[in-house]
Amino acid sequence: MSLLRTKNVEQMIAASAANTGLQKTMGPLDLTFLGIGAIVGTGIFVLTGTGAVAAGPALTISFIIAALACGFAALAYAEFASTIPVAGSIYTYAYATLGELIAWLIGWDLLLEYGLAISAVAVGWSGYFQSLLSGFGITLPALLSAAPGTVPGQLALFNLPAFLVVMAIAAVLSIGVRESTRINNLMVIVKISIVLLVIVVGAFHVKPTNWQPFMPMGWTGTLSAAAVMFFAFIGFDSVSSAAEEVKNPKRDLPIGIIASLGACAVMYVAVAAVVTGIVPYQQFMDVGHPVSMALQVAGEKWVAGFVDLGAVFGMLTVILVMSYGQTRILFAMSRDGLLPPALSKIHPRYKTPFFATWLVGLFFGLIAALVPLKALAELTNIGTLAAFSMVSLAVLILRRTHPELPRAFRCPGVPFLPIFSVLFCVFLMLQLQLSTWIAFIAWLAVGLLIYFGYSRHHAKLAQTD
Repeated sequence: MSLLRTKNVEQMIAASAANTGLQKTMGPLDLTFLGIGAIVGTGIFVLTGTGAVAAGPALTISFIIAALACGFAALAYAEFASTIPVAGSIYTYAYATLGELIAWLIGWDLLLEYGLAISAVAVGWSGYFQSLLSGFGITLPALLSAAPGTVPGQLALFNLPAFLVVMAIAAVLSIGVRESTRINNLMVIVKISIVLLVIVVGAFHVKPTNWQPFMPMGWTGTLSAAAVMFFAFIGFDSVSSAAEEVKNPKRDLPIGIIASLGACAVMYVAVAAVVTGIVPYQQFMDVGHPVSMALQVAGEKWVAGFVDLGAVFGMLTVILVMSYGQTRILFAMSRDGLLPPALSKIHPRYKTPFFATWLVGLFFGLIAALVPLKALAELTNIGTLAAFSMVSLAVLILRRTHPELPRAFRCPGVPFLPIFSVLFCVFLMLQLQLSTWIAFIAWLAVGLLIYFGYSRHHAKLAQTD
């Protein structure tokens, strides 16, 4: 029965209202920008080309399907975030509803999701950064420009820009949340401005004939692209990780989660329609910067230059927010005793989990330098889909076990919408490759070894049994 032990929800809520050592500095606009900062990045600037090749012009439908899958989960997240405003996201919610073992597996899964998202976006950022440097006549040596085996005909050993950007973000996050939030907000404003510029300028160069046939690969290609483009939307859940650093979490967290996802969905569909209308979808094969390429084809090279710059800034915010979410999950799991206590130690001056921040930066910076982008994106997707299905299930359980809890936001359509969310997420998981499933199961197996070897015996709840 110790595997099913749950945390007391009322005590969790009371503890989160007390001084946990983290600074409460964020409001609803900060949280919305935090979500947008996490969402708009590699998915739209890099993977749009991959999606266009798989789905053709129906990429817009793929984006809508992926947005719906995220939207159903977002409503469940919003209810939890307004009810249990505690750091740790779905890991914390699962600990209160599904039991310790499930919570551990979800926390371990989130470490995969957030960590590999950091690495994947860093790889995408490296590609755009090197494209930007080439405009100034600067070219990095092939050895230090990409992961091993990713550059045909050339020997590549280490993606140095990807590694350095993750380390730079770790430095920013380690010195304080207020400073990190200001930097994120500024870069998000730049990023949104450039995305809107792409939509407005690109719309004048759209040729409707490029949208024919609209669905060349049928529903198979459209759904396959949706499973990959799902990566473009992940990140809104990182808003819930900020629960203990928000001034009014019961009101502001649902606003941040839903507003950021809705705004990004509209921008994504518009960008997909524009780029596939400018360039025939077949021409996006093996293109690492599809949005700027489409504008170059349209003769808008000045806008393409801004896109490269916007991608560089935009992906920085994704790395920043995902790194932030990763460290807060480590913080919550360590505070519960499931991971070593050093990971929840707060720096006396900066009021941040200093050691955890640098550990995340070093580990996933090395993965970014050594692993190809496509493998990282699919592994991130399967981890995220698993987490989203669990949060939808957990809402149903919390409604039954704690119906009396005050909820500032209630997920609509219970029980049907959460059940549909679970089925939707599982369906998209089944569209991913077998190798992705094998790697995911291997990751969970390692997590189980750690849980039974360390976490189960060191858990704070074990001390009260």
